[in-house]
Amino acid sequence: MIASLVQFDDGARGVAAMTSDGARRVIGVSTVLELAELAVQSEIGLAALAETRLGDAVDLASVRLLVPIDHVDDAHLLVSGTGLTHLGSAEGRDQMHRSAVENPAPTDSMKMFLMGVDGGKPAASGEGVQPEWFYKGDGAILAAPGDELTMPGFALDGGEEPEIAGVYLIDANGAPVRIGFALGNEFSDHVTERGNYLWLAHSKLRPASLGPELLLGELPADVRGTSRIVRDGATVWEKPFLSGEANMSHSIANLEHHHFKYAGFRRPGDVHVHFFGTATLSFSEGFQTQPGDVFEIEAAPFTLPVRNPLAVGEDAVPQVRTL
Repeated sequence: MIASLVQFDDGARGVAAMTSDGARRVIGVSTVLELAELAVQSEIGLAALAETRLGDAVDLASVRLLVPIDHVDDAHLLVSGTGLTHLGSAEGRDQMHRSAVENPAPTDSMKMFLMGVDGGKPAASGEGVQPEWFYKGDGAILAAPGDELTMPGFALDGGEEPEIAGVYLIDANGAPVRIGFALGNEFSDHVTERGNYLWLAHSKLRPASLGPELLLGELPADVRGTSRIVRDGATVWEKPFLSGEANMSHSIANLEHHHFKYAGFRRPGDVHVHFFGTATLSFSEGFQTQPGDVFEIEAAPFTLPVRNPLAVGEDAVPQVRTL
């Protein structure tokens, strides 16, 4: 049984299937997107198609691991996400935003969270409340396993967000097809967000990273993992995190519905990476990250972690000129 797929480079691009016997090359394709397109065309499940193409064993320790999904044209891969979707996720956000108001009334963040608790898991025939939504960037923002997560020089913070993302391909008829799930670090500027919740959109325009695995099939209802920060070889912050629908105020189907209801997100051939949110942040506990810190995120059933060091980019902002 194939549980997940991995993209790698051993001098040439390749795809490996994670089986009970280890990783094995998938013959005849060089990318997961190629394999997914073939599966859609043939109406065969992705795992079943990969099963028919298994080749030699691949030593993942000897190859360069890549993001589990990409597109030859970065502009045709959209990275987005939802927030306040997990039980407990409102507490940290509410603390950040409450400091900006004097009255004890619920903040907009808390109101949004409670709306999700009340209506985020509709009956199969119904439509649930829409979640918060944000844009992160195109395919160029995805950092490969082990690569730096580089925050802009003007950023006020670079903080981890351990999350699971859905990965989708839009078929030739404009219908979204979920091809799998990835473990990721959504990565945001929480100091900017805390200044004013209307700056949330700014705070999300940062890189993100995905672990190497594309998990096939359905996501377990209860996902349990660990998020940690390593500095100079020592763990300086660590906390468990929960995901999966058992720990969420929204169903995944509801989050998908409110993303793909927009026709602009159903352009044939496009790929979408959509983060589902988290309730665990080191920033909420007062931890301050530093360049060189390494973010490590792991969770079963993913067998490979997300691991990326924090870096700071240049502070130069180009001036606009008039033609």
